Amino acid sequence: MRFALLFSIMVSTLRIALTQGCSDAGFCTMGAMKPDQPFNKKIPVKLRSMEVSFYRGTTTLSPIVYVANLDMSFNIIDSKTFFQIKLPYQAVTGNFGNTAGLGDISYCITRNLFSSEQFDISFTVGGKIPSNNSNLKDDKFNLPLPMYYQTSLGTYDAIAGISLVSRKWLFATGIQHPFNKNGNRFQWADWDPVYKNGEGVDYVHKYDKAYKLKRGTDVMLRIERNFRFSRFNFTAGLLPIFRITRDEIEDPPASGTRIKPDGTTGMALSGIVTAGYSFNVKTGVRLLVGHKITQRDVNPDGLTRNMVTTLSYFYRF
Repeated sequence: MRFALLFSIMVSTLRIALTQGCSDAGFCTMGAMKPDQPFNKKIPVKLRSMEVSFYRGTTTLSPIVYVANLDMSFNIIDSKTFFQIKLPYQAVTGNFGNTAGLGDISYCITRNLFSSEQFDISFTVGGKIPSNNSNLKDDKFNLPLPMYYQTSLGTYDAIAGISLVSRKWLFATGIQHPFNKNGNRFQWADWDPVYKNGEGVDYVHKYDKAYKLKRGTDVMLRIERNFRFSRFNFTAGLLPIFRITRDEIEDPPASGTRIKPDGTTGMALSGIVTAGYSFNVKTGVRLLVGHKITQRDVNPDGLTRNMVTTLSYFYRF
């Protein structure tokens, strides 16, 4: 009864506290860049872990994104180094149709560089493997869907980052760089005559062009305040993600001409809060809520979210 009451208060507090969202190509939940990292000098933190999470994200248009994710970490070499892999299954529903399938696989190696009673410093290097070429089609018209509906970004990416974690604070920064263009073939001209019998042109054009998209490079910062208690912990923080190079698409479609649209660089800022409860030193649950504060003017990659909610169960061993 006491736990149920405290959990209800915790959820209500989260709903009130939020004013933002998330625009993350994968690296913000990897290794040293993750939110709500453990820090306990009295009880050794176990780096081997398995986490199962369920995510729901609302977008700026009709698509709603659901993800079931298996996140596993294992010690390698010694107690200061671990390997992490994330295996997501993603489903999207929206006005253009529904998609589902394996999402992009992310992996990294994280090394603790420095540890003291006051803080830890860790470094991460890794990558992301696409699960498909980002050109899933709808069932009704067999037309390529916008990036919001794709279960993969369609690119091979490199990821690196570093963090400083103390009992009260987490500071992290990271970079994610894609190496190739994807295979997306979404075109306004295909959807204009068929969506709502040609009367939905204005809505179709709200999806930014992304024909054979090559995303720009992202740099993230994470600033997080942690409130740790014996079993409960809460965090509140900001997550700015900077697209430092412009996205590149083929336009007109199928012309072979590559352009870099204006408005694809800049900052996407989200506010993140989490609340966690530890059943014991090994297991616990966590609720994360994020909300969009600002976004880039043009978002071909379909990563912009108004609100995200993730519920996780973790087991450390």
